[in-house]
Amino acid sequence: MAYILGIESSCDDTSAAVVRDTVLLSNVIASQSVHEQYGGVVPELASRAHQQNIVPVVDTAIKNASIDKSELSAIAFTRGPGLLGSLLVGTGFAKGLSLALSIPIIDVNHLHGHVLSHFVQEKDGDPVPEFPYLCLLVSGGNSQIIRVDSPYKMTVLGQTIDDAAGEAFDKCAKVMGLPYPGGPHIDKLAAQGNPDAFRFARPRIPNLDYSFSGLKTSFLYTLRDNLKEDPGFIEKNKEDLAASLQSTIIAILMDKLDKAVKQTGIRTIAIGGGVSANSGVRDAIARYCEENNLTAFIPKRAFTTDNAAMVAVAGYFKFLNKEFCRYDEVPYARVTI
Repeated sequence: MAYILGIESSCDDTSAAVVRDTVLLSNVIASQSVHEQYGGVVPELASRAHQQNIVPVVDTAIKNASIDKSELSAIAFTRGPGLLGSLLVGTGFAKGLSLALSIPIIDVNHLHGHVLSHFVQEKDGDPVPEFPYLCLLVSGGNSQIIRVDSPYKMTVLGQTIDDAAGEAFDKCAKVMGLPYPGGPHIDKLAAQGNPDAFRFARPRIPNLDYSFSGLKTSFLYTLRDNLKEDPGFIEKNKEDLAASLQSTIIAILMDKLDKAVKQTGIRTIAIGGGVSANSGVRDAIARYCEENNLTAFIPKRAFTTDNAAMVAVAGYFKFLNKEFCRYDEVPYARVTI
């Protein structure tokens, strides 16, 4: 049995979690509202907030787990990808605490954390995916279809060649005048709109790769052309615009996922990343799997956004392999799966 402390600080959420093997004992997240007024994350402000939050967040996570810090077996931390200033805070704290407690540190690829988030168990016996499975990883920075053969072997079958699905949601929401982050606002409006009201471009990209830049341009041109005729166009049609945008993004995602299922024959599908919190995406995955007799793993919304629970579980698997991190390793802003 191992107790792993996970630390996540890749962007604007400071999070710490403790797992007993893969069973979650605590998961604490401190979010930063300061970025809303700027319409996006300001890296310098994010790193300063991490410095303020990390000590109380880690302390609370250990207390909520009802263990003493001396019982920890290892500390897992997000090494990247992400904002370097934010990552440095988590990395530095993990190194310092591991030296103080004389326990090893484990560096975790943030993307691996999302893929393995389905192994976070809230109680013993909770279902987890069987290998191999396909993971549709969709977030603000990534849109990938990944074949997962084990916690240590993952293969990207397809990925975006330009923008990610989450970026398309947020950028289109911004030109509509919606608050940041725009994705949740699009989701809420879409529930009231007609998904067939507007047609937007669906890029034809070969193989299993994605592209969302053409969709963003198509959406922008639709607004521009209609606003010339009616300055109140967006306000009058915001629900239908949101529903049509969401429907198009989902159709693009599901088309490639369907091709991946047919090419690989894999019968278990999982989703991860911030966009997996979107109601339309979740419904589409559940419906597709039910219609095709596939097993679906759709995470609780608490595990879709950046969180330390997934980092702790990903760290646990590396702990089993004794894959520890040297103290001279530094964070990285970009990395593949």
